[in-house]
Amino acid sequence: MTSSTAVKPEQQRSLLGTLIIIPWANEPATENGAVTPFLLVCSRGDGRDGPEAGTEALRAELAKAGLSTGGAVEDLTRTSRSSISLLVEAGQAVLSLPFLHVQCPVSSAWQQAAQESGQAFLICATRPWPEAVQGKDVGAEQLRAFVSDERTVPSSVRCLLPVRRVRT
Repeated sequence: MTSSTAVKPEQQRSLLGTLIIIPWANEPATENGAVTPFLLVCSRGDGRDGPEAGTEALRAELAKAGLSTGGAVEDLTRTSRSSISLLVEAGQAVLSLPFLHVQCPVSSAWQQAAQESGQAFLICATRPWPEAVQGKDVGAEQLRAFVSDERTVPSSVRCLLPVRRVRT
């Protein structure tokens, strides 16, 4: 299980509504297999003009950031000119997109996997998920069902982000 973090960008005025951030890590397929850290960003669909307007607003914001929905996984670890960043330190992941800046707690296993691999997998789903509620645990099956749903996959942005750390 993992819990969600919510960002409410002035919900009364925002088309996006409440954005939910959920970190999780996969279970390695083998004993020596690598753990992959994931972040899911999605709306609850509670924006000012309803879920459809929120979907279009999120898609437009992602496009402004240079990300397209439904395509192949974009590898942002190979570019130094991205407007998207991920800082992982002290049990926190700080995700920055042009329209969003959020800090969310991550497990020690998530942090270790992110720092060892130097990357994390980001999924930005434009499909709303009203069942995801701030501070409530999301079960593995529920999360898997949402991110692999035939309506979610083609309407999502998927990319690999480089993991940054505080320099000392």
